[in-house]
Amino acid sequence: MNKPEFIVFDLDGTLVDSVPDLANAVDLAMQDIGYPSVTVEQTATWIGNGADLLIARALSQSVTPNPDIDPELQNRARDLFNGHYGASDHSATTVYSGVIETLTTLKAQGIKIALLTNKPSQFVAAVLEEQGLADFFCHVVGGDDFPEKKPSPMALNWLMDEFNFKPEQTVMVGDSKNDILAAQNAKCRSIGVTYGYNYGVPIAESQPTFVCEQFNQLLDVLNLG
Repeated sequence: MNKPEFIVFDLDGTLVDSVPDLANAVDLAMQDIGYPSVTVEQTATWIGNGADLLIARALSQSVTPNPDIDPELQNRARDLFNGHYGASDHSATTVYSGVIETLTTLKAQGIKIALLTNKPSQFVAAVLEEQGLADFFCHVVGGDDFPEKKPSPMALNWLMDEFNFKPEQTVMVGDSKNDILAAQNAKCRSIGVTYGYNYGVPIAESQPTFVCEQFNQLLDVLNLG
């Protein structure tokens, strides 16, 4: 892959393993409304499309939400989730191996990097600060900063326009088909990491430009090692 000038990263499942804290907040919300408990393993297959869909999947106990969910119940469960996750110190969230070192190398080489996540914006800054990631990014886009989330290319296109990069100069890195589809829709190259959350489906099936099993392999793939 030719050396990129702009790299846009996903957050959950790409830079950090946040499933334990997310699962705990979802489980507490379900308990509050008398619904079945939620496990870490279930939550790992439900995240990636934002909190609203995460809650719908938890209420349905399925990756495919029940279309008959009461909207008022879903709103209540989402509010409860927000409260539990917002009150958490995210102590069970961890940065994946090689992330800090790789981002440090990218920044030292003058490559501009941004963050694009479907995670609700209100939670993003705290997670980045707590995990020592806040200073790496030229811009951070959360899941409700634009009318459309990934796999829509809306936010990715905005980032390229804002920082004057073309699609051929840009690479999207993520663990989910939403990241790969957003890149494809924006005409960018993409790198899929295999260790994250992708609804239990191999990321290679989404046909990213390259696949990495470990984060620090990015430097070799991008000819930056």
